[in-house]
Amino acid sequence: MRYIVFDVETPNRYNNRMSAIGITVIADGRITDSFFTYVDPEARFDRFNTELTGISAETVQGAPNFAALWAEIEPLMNSGILVAHNAVFDMGVLKKCLHDYHITWKPAAKYLCTVQAGRRLLPGMRHNLDVMCDYFGIALDHHQADSDSRACAEILLRYMQSGADVNAFIRTYRLT
Repeated sequence: MRYIVFDVETPNRYNNRMSAIGITVIADGRITDSFFTYVDPEARFDRFNTELTGISAETVQGAPNFAALWAEIEPLMNSGILVAHNAVFDMGVLKKCLHDYHITWKPAAKYLCTVQAGRRLLPGMRHNLDVMCDYFGIALDHHQADSDSRACAEILLRYMQSGADVNAFIRTYRLT
């Protein structure tokens, strides 16, 4: 199986645009590739989001907008099962960006949420990304899309290495 682990940062409370995306690829049970870019959300930034992520309008100046980014990453995003930590959030942002930029991709995508998997595999603990990274000894620069996607990939690998059938957690997310 090939897993496309991704994390997005958003510029404001509406969570309908990306200001950054990190992608980490797992193939043959190991990390094989990664991708990161800032994204011009073509929207205003809330102070809260800028303080949380360190990303501002100045940071994304000259970065591609979502439409230009999608032309580059669509083959990658199409090449495996999508994975995210609290996947409903990241999948929702992706869906809203596709919709708002009038991009037709596919009606639904297979995805796996490492929070949902963790709740079943490691019950009785909190499953926030920072908590899970502390538990597994994974380095994390939290709310940085490249670090968050890498950490999520490392968590998924830990589940796989423990013998868990992570494919039992694959769900379908409607994109239309």
